[in-house]
Amino acid sequence: MKQITSIQNPFIKQLVQLQEKARARKQSGTFLIEGQREIMLATKGGYEIETILFVPELLTEHQVGQLAGREANYIQITKEVYQKLAYRDTTEGVIAVAKSKELSLDTLQLGENPLVVVAEAPEKPGNIGALLRTADAAGVDAVIIANSKGDLYSPNIIRSSVGCLFTNNIATGTTDEVISYLNANTINIYCATLQNATSYHLQDYTLPTALVVGTEATGLTQQWRDAAKQNIIIPMSGEIDSMNVSVAAAILIFEAKRQRGF
Repeated sequence: MKQITSIQNPFIKQLVQLQEKARARKQSGTFLIEGQREIMLATKGGYEIETILFVPELLTEHQVGQLAGREANYIQITKEVYQKLAYRDTTEGVIAVAKSKELSLDTLQLGENPLVVVAEAPEKPGNIGALLRTADAAGVDAVIIANSKGDLYSPNIIRSSVGCLFTNNIATGTTDEVISYLNANTINIYCATLQNATSYHLQDYTLPTALVVGTEATGLTQQWRDAAKQNIIIPMSGEIDSMNVSVAAAILIFEAKRQRGF
């Protein structure tokens, strides 16, 4: 089995670029996954694992072999090399190089009565990760990011989603493209917004439904408000007029799941 002991190794330098730069990830079509659970979820989600690097003092070959099967290349690395690559503070001793997936709307496969969550232009990785965790917990049919502001394969999002980036059915597109896609598939659009809205719990989400949320700072664009079957609002009793986008999405998602008998 191959071993790498130097942080100056050319392959390790390439991986550092993957960890740090979205451009490198886009150009290579690969990204890094850190941690046993995340690698297992990626494998389960159909991601192709090219290489697994591990610290033999922390994980045995048998343990590592269960993460991705025989197809991947396995490389033993030192703790120093691992620390150069690792993004998280906790040390599990294993990092994978995986191939990115095509996240276009055309790749989505929806059932007869889908429940879809759309987030327009989310910026904070923590919010995206929390939204993906909620979507996974509720078993929604798809998560669509409209007007994406960043790279979904960034280590921040992978970490904050605790691997749920790999367990959800995800696609990206412009707002125009997403609205056209939803209309073409006869999916009712419900937009969380303050303008011309009624209480969220008064709507019927038992038919094909898209729940759309925007950023806390600016909310949804006018395009979404015009495209909605109904604009909806979560009544609040405090002084502020908005809440964390992932929290708002969770409230809407689980109301829809409740109506559908979960």
